[in-house]
Amino acid sequence: MSCNYADGLSPYEYKGEVGMNEVFDTPEVLKQKILLLAEWIKNSKYTVFHTGAGISTSAGIPDFRGPKGVWTLEKEGKKPEVNLDFNDAKPTVTHMAIKSLVKKDYAKYVVSQNIDGLHLKSGLLRQHVSEVHGNMFSMRCNKCRRSYVSKTAVKTVGQRCLDIKCFGKNKNGNQCRGIFYDTILDWEHQLPTEELELSELHSKMADLCICLGTSLQIQPINLVPFNAKKNKGKVVICNLQKTNCDRKADLVIHTYVDNLMKSLMDILGVEIDEYDEMKDPTNINSETTDWTIYEIDLKKVRDIKRNTTKSKKRKKSDAKFSNTESETELPCNNQILKPSKISKLNNIDNIIK
Repeated sequence: MSCNYADGLSPYEYKGEVGMNEVFDTPEVLKQKILLLAEWIKNSKYTVFHTGAGISTSAGIPDFRGPKGVWTLEKEGKKPEVNLDFNDAKPTVTHMAIKSLVKKDYAKYVVSQNIDGLHLKSGLLRQHVSEVHGNMFSMRCNKCRRSYVSKTAVKTVGQRCLDIKCFGKNKNGNQCRGIFYDTILDWEHQLPTEELELSELHSKMADLCICLGTSLQIQPINLVPFNAKKNKGKVVICNLQKTNCDRKADLVIHTYVDNLMKSLMDILGVEIDEYDEMKDPTNINSETTDWTIYEIDLKKVRDIKRNTTKSKKRKKSDAKFSNTESETELPCNNQILKPSKISKLNNIDNIIK
C-alpha cells in the first residue's frame, strides 16, 4: 500500500503543500476544455503523458497530497483507511487509455512518478515509459545493472538489497553473480540517469505534454513537461487541486482523470483496451522478463532528438527561438518545490477565444 511504502522512506520534514481543496470545472466549461484537448491531440505529432499518484486512486491506492492523501493524513497523525495490497491493484481506466493511445500512435511516451507498477501491468512496453521514482515490481542487479520484473511487489524501498540472486546471464552464458536491489527512490536519492534523460529527451521533442494526477511539486521532474515549450509545444494539467505550475500551462482541467480519459477516447474514437491479467508481465510464466533500459535504447532516442533539432535549425536558421523558461541546470535529487505563492488559474475563456 502507499502508506506502507511511505513508512519505509527516510524521515523528511517538508513534504510540500498538502490537503488543498479540490476544484471541479462546471460541466459546460469541462466539455469545452476536453474538446479543445482532443483537437490538440489530433493535431499533435508528439504527445507525451506525465502521470502522478492521482491516476491510481480509483485503483484503491491513495495519493499523497489530496484531502485524504498519505502526507495530508500524516500531518494530522493519521493513516489512510485502505487495505489494498500493491499485488492486488489493477490498472485504472486512465492507465489502459494511455496504453491504448500509445498503441494507436496518438502518444509517444509516458513519464511516470508512480511506483505502483500499474503502467507495467497495463501492458505498456518498456520503450514507452520512464519510471523516475522506481517501480515496486522491478529489481535491479548491482553487478550487471540489468532490471527484471518481479512477480510480487518488493519488500523494501530505498534501493535496498533484496537478497535475491540475479538470474541474468553474462556474455559467456553463465549466470550473473550479482544481487538484486529494489528500484524505489528515497527522498535524497538522485533520479536514475537513464529514466531522467529519456524523460527530458521525449519532452523536448513533444509538441504536447499532458500532466495527469500530479501536483507538480517534486523537483526536477515537475519542470520536465515544460521542455515542450522549447519546442513551441503546449502543456496541459489535469488535477483536482490547483498547482503552482498552472500559470505556465496552456490548459488546466479540474476533473477526475478517469472521466477525462473516457471522454477523450470517445471523441478520438479510440477503444480503451481491457486489462488482461494473462498479459500482465507480473503474471507471465517467465522468471526473466527484462525491464532494462539499454544504452542502445538511449542512443536511438538521442539520435532522433539530434536529427529533429538539426532539421528544425535548417528550416528556421535565421529565426530566434522565443523561450520564457529558465535555462538553469535542473537539480538531480528529489526536492519539494517551495512556492512563494500560488498564481491564478488559467482562464479557459481566454484559451478558447
